[in-house]
Amino acid sequence: MHREGEFDIDIKHLSKIEGHTDLEVRVRNGKVVSAHMKISESKRFFTQGVRGKPALAVAQLVSRICGTCSIAHLACCIEAVENALGVVPSEQTTVLKNLTMDGLMIRDHAMHLYIFCLPDIMDADSILEIAGQNKQLIEKALEVKSAGNELSKLVAGRSVHAPYPQVGGFSKTPSNEDCRRMAHVLEHARQHALEFADMFRDVMPLFERKTHFIALKNPNYEFIGGELCSSEGYCIPHERFWDHLDRVVVPYSQATGFEFEGREYMVGALSRMNINKDALHRQTKADLSSMLSYFPSNNIYMNNLAQAIEIVNCIDHAIEKLESWDFKPEAYKAPPVKAGQGIGVIEAPRGTLYYALKINEQGNIDYINLVIPTAQNMINIEKDMAKIVQDNLDVGREPDRIALEVERLVRAYDPCISCATHFLKLKIREAKGNAKKASRLRRPFALR
Repeated sequence: MHREGEFDIDIKHLSKIEGHTDLEVRVRNGKVVSAHMKISESKRFFTQGVRGKPALAVAQLVSRICGTCSIAHLACCIEAVENALGVVPSEQTTVLKNLTMDGLMIRDHAMHLYIFCLPDIMDADSILEIAGQNKQLIEKALEVKSAGNELSKLVAGRSVHAPYPQVGGFSKTPSNEDCRRMAHVLEHARQHALEFADMFRDVMPLFERKTHFIALKNPNYEFIGGELCSSEGYCIPHERFWDHLDRVVVPYSQATGFEFEGREYMVGALSRMNINKDALHRQTKADLSSMLSYFPSNNIYMNNLAQAIEIVNCIDHAIEKLESWDFKPEAYKAPPVKAGQGIGVIEAPRGTLYYALKINEQGNIDYINLVIPTAQNMINIEKDMAKIVQDNLDVGREPDRIALEVERLVRAYDPCISCATHFLKLKIREAKGNAKKASRLRRPFALR
């Protein structure tokens, strides 16, 4: 439908993201009246499926929520179980955990930026079209992504559904010789990562909407450990995060949304950069200092630049540890199980990931709950969709062009739809007049 000042944008199965979602925007009398992200993937009920399963094994089960984010779910669940059991990992185990997350971030950000977003900034349909014009550029992109894969395989056993990380340790330790070789691979990939960071810096569309940012903050820009902090200058104990959340039931979507103290917020690379950029690796700051001046930013497109900077930062951190740490075999022994409850908080590629769980006397999971980055971003995404459509309307752009801008904006968030639809068990009644409205459930996540 397209009349003067009145039209609809309906995008079925948004391309170049992880998973499946539809976008729907309604414009009446020249004003945006609704903007919806309609997640269409089927729910898979992981939180119900792992109840009763052994606590020491459940991390491998929840890693199957998503191939792309499997290591993030594995790491967060392991942290929650370790906290529940009172397990304190060795210093070497902590180094291996951080290297595992570095590998995840490199390959995952590379997939999003170089495969999904690169066509946007080069006005191409896909990387296949780009490869036909500039094969070398795509080879460089794949080399960076491959370096992340290889780092994950070396440290964690695989880049997807990694077998080595366990509760309390790793089942295998890499040799120092293999680590030094991996550092050399990363050094070569770093040059390409710097080139891509330049590309994404130079093409940031102008878009501003003030919002609230949440991310972990720690001294070394690591993705495990530290304080959970707000862009408004305060921090929250991990175990109290639930006290600040509202779960938003979205009737037109298969995934739930979240608000922080009654308003939308964002998690992800842009949040991390806004809150913790001073903790980046010294070499990253030296080589990318001009880019860091863009942050803090309220421009969602800067999420792409933040990811490009994080790739370089992860490479720098990994090279330093791989070259300097003396890795020694540590025989893995499973910790004794007992009743307890624990919370895991890490930074997944798309933002802060939370696990809360309870273990019974038999060592099995009694209760588990997850808060997913894409679900946390959903309300913010819809607010940004509405604003970018209105901004483009106000300067006279045609609906087809506006629809393209909406696609690009949502892709900038790097949504992971598979993770967002991991569970939801609801009864929804439509309001009078069949108007579907989001409803809010206050403080739903305290461990019971």
